[in-house]
Amino acid sequence: MNGDRNTLGLKLTDISTAYVLLRVIVGINYFNHGFTRMGNIPGFMDAMVGAMESAWMPEPLVRLTAFFVSPIELIAGLFLILGLFTRISLIVLFGLMAILMYGVTIVQNWDAASSQLVYNLVLFVLLAGASYNRLALDNVFFKRGSLQKAAGSQSDADKSLTRFKRLRLRS
Repeated sequence: MNGDRNTLGLKLTDISTAYVLLRVIVGINYFNHGFTRMGNIPGFMDAMVGAMESAWMPEPLVRLTAFFVSPIELIAGLFLILGLFTRISLIVLFGLMAILMYGVTIVQNWDAASSQLVYNLVLFVLLAGASYNRLALDNVFFKRGSLQKAAGSQSDADKSLTRFKRLRLRS
């Protein structure tokens, strides 16, 4: 197997490039969601209360949740753009999306739920592919030297696939 290719025949440099581009695009999306609402958090809170009017949830809980949505989106989005605290940011965004998904499904807003499922799939891809996060500040501040080791070694997924193929051949 070529050192720059995984078992699927994809070049690791291409996967890493695609990963950083997707990470930055998703980061821009979340950052701008948060940034555009930061100047009007009370208005956003009111809109969330209005959207959740038919739900059983108490208004103070909806307001408290709505208060934190924009800052979380802003900060996590910025971290994704920079590739800083990437894994933590993705997990925080998954948590945020779980809360938002709970809210939109309570009021049966299935269009918003569908859109949020797409966000969650992209977050899944980013979290599952975190080992390809080569161009990131995480690597500058937290993982010096591990890039060279990771670039030359077979990924855990590749090793698992190879073991699976060997088991299938033995059967």
